[in-house]
Amino acid sequence: MASFDAVPSAPLRSRADVAGVIDHTLLRPEATATDVQAACREAGALGVLAVCVSPSMLPLAAAWLDDQLRTACVIGFPSGAHHAEVKAAEAAQARADGADELDVVMNLGLAKSGQWGAVRAELDAVRAAAPRPALLKVILESAVLTDEEIIAACRAAVEAGADFVKTSTGFHPAGGASVEAVRLMRATVGPDVGVKASGGIRTAGAALAMLAAGASRLGTSATATILAGLDAP
Repeated sequence: MASFDAVPSAPLRSRADVAGVIDHTLLRPEATATDVQAACREAGALGVLAVCVSPSMLPLAAAWLDDQLRTACVIGFPSGAHHAEVKAAEAAQARADGADELDVVMNLGLAKSGQWGAVRAELDAVRAAAPRPALLKVILESAVLTDEEIIAACRAAVEAGADFVKTSTGFHPAGGASVEAVRLMRATVGPDVGVKASGGIRTAGAALAMLAAGASRLGTSATATILAGLDAP
């Protein structure tokens, strides 16, 4: 598995550059094996970095993706309100099933009540269950959090050994990624940790805005639409 750039070395604007930082996402609960196979084929054709799927679909995605694409899996999705032990077990199973990357949802109830030690302990358990070289992304659900809570959540994730902090699941009614949240997350984690913008990114303009704000990875199911709006190559 290749390394990642926490901060891109140059602005990403071309179709190929943006494709190279996209997690092509299929997380609809009703997605079938046929849908997963189609998503994997589309990902290969579009030249993205990774495909992100639900845990039960992970073995299929790992089997259908070529070696040039990474396989990502969500953990504790979408609520994050799972026992730490369950998230850790799910992470270990995902690695056994072929996941290169894990996107774990932080426990929002703990975050909103200021229990940052408990948030950190949960993320420690997931990191221990899926040590490097697996990449660990922590989903903050930034639209639910205050600026102060976003900062605290980013710090807890970094202290637990996360490789990325990520805005959103895309499933919460509060909303998805925002430029302001991405900018704050980047300012908090600095240049050595990745920032993934995800949730509601459906146009080329939105994708470029997230990258300009400091995102180093994008999560979207609208990959083809986004790339069609960018200049080749």
